[in-house]
Amino acid sequence: MRPPSLPEVAYGATAVRPPWGDLPLPLRAAIEARLGGRVTAATTAGGGFTRAFAAVVETAAGDRAFLKAAPWATPAADAYAREALVTATLPAQVRAARPRWTLDIAGYFVLCLDPIDGRVPELPWSPTALTAALAAWDTAAAALTHPSMPGLPQLSDIVRDELSWWSASVAGRAPLPTAPTWVRDHLAELAALERRLPALVAGSHMLHGDLRIDNIMIDVYGQAWLCDWTWPCLGAPWFDTVTLLVTAYASGHDVDRMLAARDVPTAVVDGALAALSGYWLTRAAGGPSSASPHSRQHQKFSGEQALAWLASRRNWDAQP
Repeated sequence: MRPPSLPEVAYGATAVRPPWGDLPLPLRAAIEARLGGRVTAATTAGGGFTRAFAAVVETAAGDRAFLKAAPWATPAADAYAREALVTATLPAQVRAARPRWTLDIAGYFVLCLDPIDGRVPELPWSPTALTAALAAWDTAAAALTHPSMPGLPQLSDIVRDELSWWSASVAGRAPLPTAPTWVRDHLAELAALERRLPALVAGSHMLHGDLRIDNIMIDVYGQAWLCDWTWPCLGAPWFDTVTLLVTAYASGHDVDRMLAARDVPTAVVDGALAALSGYWLTRAAGGPSSASPHSRQHQKFSGEQALAWLASRRNWDAQP
């Protein structure tokens, strides 16, 4: 195995969220009334990159639930509302927390989900945790061949409209993302890989859309759960597999062997890594984030790892 590369902050500790006691009193009272008991304990979720409330709570009666809450004036509220709709439609084979109820009160949207007794995997990925995560996604992808939720965007459109930053740089529409100096020698190839990707990822499968390590939970039985279904789309499920494996590459695992075992086309992998690296590195250079202060380091780390993986696959000279 290659020596692992690690981010500055562990993915289980990237969130900056308000504690239960900082939520407005009318909101807490409404939640407790819906739960049917006073909240006696709340464990804040450490992963993620929003400032919205998310915690496993326990009531005086011993009941447990996973709560998410955000003001309607913030993007997080729309994301939580979308997650409630998506998770309610997921097939039984998809291992994901299901919604119990929602509230629209005191200017907040509240989502109550089944709690998962688990943790975000640590980096470097252990072989058992990575195997569990891939198995959970393989099973989910097979079950989502014919999704029942209408109106999902096409991944091909997302790639074309939002994940084509190398192409924008070549065309002079955007500055070159901060990247190693060797990237200039391969800029035309990166842009070409991006341009070919939309046609390669077109499809009717439902994707998670944001399958990364902090959206995985490993439970006490070693099984993986897929969390935060806020950006689903339609396309080729391989794209999510590649996205998930970026941190596995950083951990030193033989990710190309894992993709080959799943018959993922080479062009899809290379195109996805090109598109993702350009997107992440561009976002990383965007200045301080209004969400978690750790979001930029996540984007920089992810972009660098995706780019290094692509360079390795294509035998590019990636020396500084």
